[in-house]
Amino acid sequence: MSSDTTYQVLTRGKFAPLDEEQRASLLAQADEHGVLSARFTEVGTVAYERGLHGFTFRVLIPATDDDTEELVLSQAEELATAAVRKLGAECVELKSVSTDLASIKIKRKGR
Repeated sequence: MSSDTTYQVLTRGKFAPLDEEQRASLLAQADEHGVLSARFTEVGTVAYERGLHGFTFRVLIPATDDDTEELVLSQAEELATAAVRKLGAECVELKSVSTDLASIKIKRKGR
């Protein structure tokens, strides 16, 4: 029997070459996509700096024990690509890392 788990995935990428219109649009939205607003959510969040060199995408991917990490990373990269396109740009050189939230052990201080 499979159990459900959630992966926290961080995808890093670069913007594909930007024309002036894309650059202006991204710069106009930059304050909404700063590092301080980045969160791991099920829809994901894109964060980038005004230099427009690259971006990060943070997302939570629900999965079962039968889902491979490769599948989870692929889903995250598809979501990252869609999110960057929604901002009016394309992306290249995606690299992702994941953490299975069920595997995180929390050490609590003794009382």
